[in-house]
Amino acid sequence: MQKPAVTLMVKAARAAGNVLLRHMYKLDALNVVEKDRMDFASEVDGLAEKEIIKEFRRSTPDYAILGEESGPLPSAHGSTRFTWVIDPLDGTSNYLRGIPHFCVSIALVENGEPIHGVIFDPLRNELFTASRGSGMQVNEKRVRIADRRDLNGAMLITGFPPRERARASAHLKCIDNLLLDAEDIRRTGSAALDLAYVACGRADAYFEAGVKPWDIAAGALMVREAGGKVCDFRGRGTGPMDARGTAPRPLVAGNLKVCDALQARIVNTGYAAAFD
Repeated sequence: MQKPAVTLMVKAARAAGNVLLRHMYKLDALNVVEKDRMDFASEVDGLAEKEIIKEFRRSTPDYAILGEESGPLPSAHGSTRFTWVIDPLDGTSNYLRGIPHFCVSIALVENGEPIHGVIFDPLRNELFTASRGSGMQVNEKRVRIADRRDLNGAMLITGFPPRERARASAHLKCIDNLLLDAEDIRRTGSAALDLAYVACGRADAYFEAGVKPWDIAAGALMVREAGGKVCDFRGRGTGPMDARGTAPRPLVAGNLKVCDALQARIVNTGYAAAFD
C-alpha cells in the first residue's frame, strides 16, 4: 500500500502528466524560452508545475517547494524541514522535438534528504515510486537493481548538459575509456528516467555532471531503495537536495560494485579532476 505522501505525489504527477499529453501535439504553437545557453523551457513546463504546486499548496501548506521553473517557494509558516522538489518536465528538449521520452519527477525531501520519490512517464503510463526504507516499485511491483559485478558488458547512461560543455573533452576521454569494457553508453535526455531505469535494472549505471536537485532527488532515492549506491565523482555524498543545494553537481549511480568501478574509472581517466 502506498504511503499517504506518495499517494498525493502520484495524484500531482498524473495531473502534470495530463498537461504534457494535452500539449504534445501542439508543439508549433508553444511559447519557448531559452533560460540559458541551449537550455530551453516552454509554457508547458510552467503549466505542469502550476498543477503540482496547486495540489501541494492545498494539501501541505506548511511544506516548502523547490521547482525547476518557479524556484524556491517558502512554506506558509516559514518551515524548511520538508520541501517538495519538482521537475514538471524532465526531458524538455525531447518533448519539444517530439521525441517520446520525458517524465514528471517529484521528491519529498526532509532536511535535504529525499524520503519519497515519484517519477511518472505519461506516454508509457509507467509509475516509478520509492519511499525511504520501503524499497522501489514500478507500477506497484517491487523491483531491484541489476546484479552486474563490473563494467564488462555494462549498459551505461550519461548526459551532456549545456552547462558542462567546457568539460566535454574530459567527459569524452572518459567515455572512450569506458567503451573498452562497456556494451554501450547511451544518452537519453532525461536524468530522472535514467536513474529510474538504473534502479529497476534496465541499465547498469548512470553518470552525469551538472545535474540539479529537481533532476535527481526522486531518482537517487529510487536507486538507493533498489539496493544501489549514489555518490559524486569522488565517491562522496551527494549534498542537500533542497534549496540549499541548487548548484550543479556530478552524480554516479549503480549497484555497489558497478558504481564503485565507474566512479574509479571517472577518477582514473581524469574526468573527476576537471571539477576540482
